[in-house]
Amino acid sequence: MTIPPRLRRTLTRLRRDLLFVATGVPLHLLTAPLFLWTVTLIVKTVAGTSSSAPAVLPIPVVLVAVAGFGLTEAHRWRYRELCGVELPRLRLAVPGRQFAYNWLVAPCLGALELLVLLLLLAGTAATTVYAWIMLLPADLRLDHPGYTTQAAYVTAAGLLALAAVPQLAGALVRLENRIAPALLRDSRGEALKRRVEDLTESRAGAVDAAAAERRRIERDLHDGAQQRLVSLALNLGIAKVTLKDLPPEVRQVIDDAHREAKESIDELNNLVRGLHPAVLDELGLDAALPGLAARAPLPVRLRADLPERAAPAVEAVAYFVVSEALTNIAKHARATRADVSVSRMGEILRVIVADDGVGGADSSRGTGLTGLTQRVGSVDGTFRMSSPTGGPTVMTVELPCAL
Repeated sequence: MTIPPRLRRTLTRLRRDLLFVATGVPLHLLTAPLFLWTVTLIVKTVAGTSSSAPAVLPIPVVLVAVAGFGLTEAHRWRYRELCGVELPRLRLAVPGRQFAYNWLVAPCLGALELLVLLLLLAGTAATTVYAWIMLLPADLRLDHPGYTTQAAYVTAAGLLALAAVPQLAGALVRLENRIAPALLRDSRGEALKRRVEDLTESRAGAVDAAAAERRRIERDLHDGAQQRLVSLALNLGIAKVTLKDLPPEVRQVIDDAHREAKESIDELNNLVRGLHPAVLDELGLDAALPGLAARAPLPVRLRADLPERAAPAVEAVAYFVVSEALTNIAKHARATRADVSVSRMGEILRVIVADDGVGGADSSRGTGLTGLTQRVGSVDGTFRMSSPTGGPTVMTVELPCAL
């Protein structure tokens, strides 16, 4: 049975929201017992009611400090993987803001998340109350003849609870997506300074990558196909001038071949100015990738989940990444197949290319992977490569959807 696209997107969003809420409960509520323990020991130390409190107090204080940094990194992973929201890195986050989030706001959010999960559990139990009743002994059911009406009310209440869960979970996710980025961020001056540095570095890398790519294409054209076509066009031109006694049909063939050779030279020159297909501009990345996979010299399994289009520049970079990755796999990996996954999660476009080849790829050794890294960095994206010797090789690229 085929699930309608709209229902599939709704179920996918609900699954992500519930997973986000469920993973938030332990992270948010972990701080509550530590915080209460610390406060209790401080009160006992000040009041002098416990002789051991001063000696034990450093333990929860250290745990509070360590947990604050660790939880921030855990939340960064959670927001990134489940919502596509990038929180600032730990070394730039303000400690006071971390404390405010992890020790003051987090317990409140954890309580709300726990209530949503309990409502889901209660709604599921209430909706299936008839099944639970059927597990009871028949004598007990006969002693309570009104259980059918009561169970109907319970089932109706359960259905209402389950209907409310998607809305409540979605609202809670949106609330957390506003609170966490607002608290776990740099000071305005530091953030602007780093942003300028990143933009300067990424734009410089883009210029260098574009220049290197242009030089490579010009060199390949000059030393290879273009030279052969120029030589062919020259020979055909000489034939047109010198061979006067040929039949008209033969001269027509030479004229046509001469014209086609010159047109081929023009097409190669145009190739330099357009490195991605027209379908990419007209229909988007999900329409352009199947043709790229079909032209690959090895089997490629393609999965694309792109409910919305990204910025044209981002789509161009993603297309270039997949094209270059498949070319490298065909040339160097000695692989039998490749997997390409392209998906959009929030404001992040994620491209994953994997193969079952020999591995050993290293972007730091000046190979074509360096150009890929620079191209990805030109749109503030991230590039990660895992390629142990013996394989498999997995390349993960994440690009911001809006520029």
